[in-house]
Amino acid sequence: MISDPSRTFTRVGVVGAGQLALMMGESASDLGLTLSVLANSPEDSATTSIEDVVLGKATDVDALRRLAERVEVITFDHELVDLEALEALESEGVILRPSARSLRFAVDKAFQRRAFSDAGLPVPRFLVVRSSSDDALAGFLDEPGGTCVVKAARGGYDGRGVAFAANRSELLALIDEFASSGEVVVEERLDLLGEVAQLVARDGDGEMALYPVVATLQRDGMCAEVRYPGGLDETTLREAQELSERIADLVQNVGVMAIEYFVTDRGLLINEVALRPHNSGHWTIEGAATSQFAQHLRAVSGLPLGDVTPTRDYAVMVNVVGAERPGSLDAARGVDGVFVHDYAKSWRPGRKLGHVTALGDEPDTPRVRAWQSAHAYGTRTQEA
Repeated sequence: MISDPSRTFTRVGVVGAGQLALMMGESASDLGLTLSVLANSPEDSATTSIEDVVLGKATDVDALRRLAERVEVITFDHELVDLEALEALESEGVILRPSARSLRFAVDKAFQRRAFSDAGLPVPRFLVVRSSSDDALAGFLDEPGGTCVVKAARGGYDGRGVAFAANRSELLALIDEFASSGEVVVEERLDLLGEVAQLVARDGDGEMALYPVVATLQRDGMCAEVRYPGGLDETTLREAQELSERIADLVQNVGVMAIEYFVTDRGLLINEVALRPHNSGHWTIEGAATSQFAQHLRAVSGLPLGDVTPTRDYAVMVNVVGAERPGSLDAARGVDGVFVHDYAKSWRPGRKLGHVTALGDEPDTPRVRAWQSAHAYGTRTQEA
């Protein structure tokens, strides 16, 4: 691998071969790029369309080296990585976009919360502990604000690694359960007015392109629906843009970063960040001039960032999560005006199988069509 970060790369490696890598692969050829993926299994989604596959775990430095030998730059489709292994690769001259330093903001919630708080960015009231006997915990729990959320500092996604306690004794037990794997973030449980997200694309020179803010609706710890526009007033939209730019300056990500915000009566508070294409940006495949997947590859390969202008006035994306019985992909595709994306996964209850997107010039029709298609597809999720 060539270690000069200023050049344009054509051979891109992706750590992970899930649905995000699959959709990156769909954009790569149009950009003149070839992709190689590091897959856990030959059955991973992206292996159906990307021919160059390295088998191995994302935490295995030897597997990462095998990927690095085939490409010029490495990016990621998930954050279940070993930061120390990635730092070792960087010390050997391997180019990672995002870097191990940037990835820490997404991999380690405890680090992220501390770093954002130290930078004066708005986050929920929180405390990082290693056990329920931490001296600061009693005072934190006695402060006004009601119940708390317990989060594993590392390894959580799609609702995993996050728990809500019914009472204090249950909360203390959850802390000790999570602490067996490392630090635990204890965070105030908020009364939410809503949740929104914004994608920020950033290139190697620090230039940014901000996608529009979208509303996200959750069910069972997973995103069920994404709506553009996000329904915020102009003042809150400006607040989101300013915050997103500040976060991107701090994180110094190269590629697409998704920032999830809580909407509260105290203003916007940062929920999570993801340094990769994200569920909240799937609507951009048809709904924006440059999809998040093409944009991510543009940024990591050194190509100019693309236009982020929406293609229609309204867009609705619905995730398809396997119900108790399979649905019909053909029936989902039969709904007029809907774009259906299948992740090439075998059906299983609770598994993300794909997503559907509908566009329009008025708000109601895209949402009706998207949910009609998702139900035909076999999603277990009810309309949000």
